[in-house]
Amino acid sequence: MLFPVLHEDVDLLVLHKPAGLVCHPTKGDAYSSLISRVRIHLGAEQEPQMVHRLDRETSGVMVFGKTAEAAEELRRLWLSGLVTKEYLAVVHGAMAEPSGVLDAPIGKDLNSPVSIRDWVRPDGAACTTRWWRVRVFERAEGVFSLLRVRLDTGRKHQIRIHLSAAGHPLLGDKLYGADQLLYLKFVERRLEPEDRTRLILSNQALHAARLWLPWQGQEQEFVSPPEPDFLAFVEGRPVVWVRDPHDPQRAWGA
Repeated sequence: MLFPVLHEDVDLLVLHKPAGLVCHPTKGDAYSSLISRVRIHLGAEQEPQMVHRLDRETSGVMVFGKTAEAAEELRRLWLSGLVTKEYLAVVHGAMAEPSGVLDAPIGKDLNSPVSIRDWVRPDGAACTTRWWRVRVFERAEGVFSLLRVRLDTGRKHQIRIHLSAAGHPLLGDKLYGADQLLYLKFVERRLEPEDRTRLILSNQALHAARLWLPWQGQEQEFVSPPEPDFLAFVEGRPVVWVRDPHDPQRAWGA
């Protein structure tokens, strides 16, 4: 299956992006990126336009414009701040407060060996993350919190950075978790079994669960359930490290 379709009409395609799938084209096969799968779904007569994106390991709701006019209107809504997205996140540790606001500025991490890594810095870009505790739970692997998260801004890796800087990194986060070198081992396909045990999940536990936007005079809401391994972890069931069928070595780091 290319992806689960949440809604489709003449203007919009709303879908669930699977975790572990990049948004933009890669050197892999026609199924190795989300945009290439969308092109397969729509056929050669249409050119879909991506107006927002999710990190490779983040799953959830994404909206595509099926026409240039629809994509232009979607971009206007995003720039105007009229689109609201709500995420579900599993983080390490127990969040003591029922809710909170994180507003530390973010910029490039000049001390990291990973070039794409950003971090909290006083001269960084302003950004605000709001979170609400759903529940705290315990498993054999430790204590964790399930959160609802919304962004007032949309900086790169904002949720991951803010929660990690607050002492509660995302479960399975290779770049902002306990050891950022796990990210380098992952991209170089050098993850060892003990690394996968530390990460617990093959993808970071971040899911874009809901999206609201005004469209054709009405408030539209689109909802997508989390990935099976995310749900299994939260529900106390065993989890399995997921292979990518289009790049089998990638997930395992073999």
